[in-house]
Amino acid sequence: MILGTQDKDFFPADLKEKFAFIKEIGFDCFEIDGKVLTDHVQEVKEAARSSGLKISSACGGYRGWIGDFIEERRLNGIADLKEILKLISEVGGTGVVVPAAWGMFTYRLPPMTSPRSVKGDRAAILDSLSQLDPVAKEYGVYLYLEPLNRYQDHMLNTISDAVSIIDEGGFERVKITGDFYHMAIEEDDISESLKKYAKYYGHIHIAENHRYQPGTGSIDFARHMNTLKEIGYEGAVVNEGRVRGENPLEAYKASIPYMRQFI
Repeated sequence: MILGTQDKDFFPADLKEKFAFIKEIGFDCFEIDGKVLTDHVQEVKEAARSSGLKISSACGGYRGWIGDFIEERRLNGIADLKEILKLISEVGGTGVVVPAAWGMFTYRLPPMTSPRSVKGDRAAILDSLSQLDPVAKEYGVYLYLEPLNRYQDHMLNTISDAVSIIDEGGFERVKITGDFYHMAIEEDDISESLKKYAKYYGHIHIAENHRYQPGTGSIDFARHMNTLKEIGYEGAVVNEGRVRGENPLEAYKASIPYMRQFI
């Protein structure tokens, strides 16, 4: 396994400096924003080459969700994702993280009645992935479908929800992003879900139960990381959590050796 991070506001703004800094503080790889990749692909390539930092994946940076209620946005998202899939392959990454949606609707807050049926939700996601799956195959990368917790999305919340989409669509290049934060809310047991659906995982996001940096909450990282080893997972483990502490940079740096003991 390799340890990665998404961008943080206390990282340098310049891409070369950012990549070098991320490598220097102890990360193996970087999960880049999709729009940064598409807007600055040559700079990204040079930053990766000069720093030796691997780009693991892309997340975000497209104009619509694969399960978007608004058809124009959904189609825009598909178009953007096709380009991101192409470029992530060019920079040596393995895939692009795609939730069904984020912050669009939840049954846990008013009005609690979705503007679209469950059947309509599934149809939108399946259609989007059916258009993206062959593109991912063409470029030798993956779509990493990510279930989010019930407060951030209403369509795909559990790992089994995502598995049912993959199985129904028969997709060849769609795997699951297992996010420990979301799994801590939705799964009965993170490790048991990792074992049960072992063949579906292609990517891992980490954060504590309260969404902050590892080592500050109640998630049993020792156990769950050992489970990843047991199921043969060898990919990226990317820290997606927020950071809190009097000195955010130092607090974040402290989480790196904490996670490295389990990698």
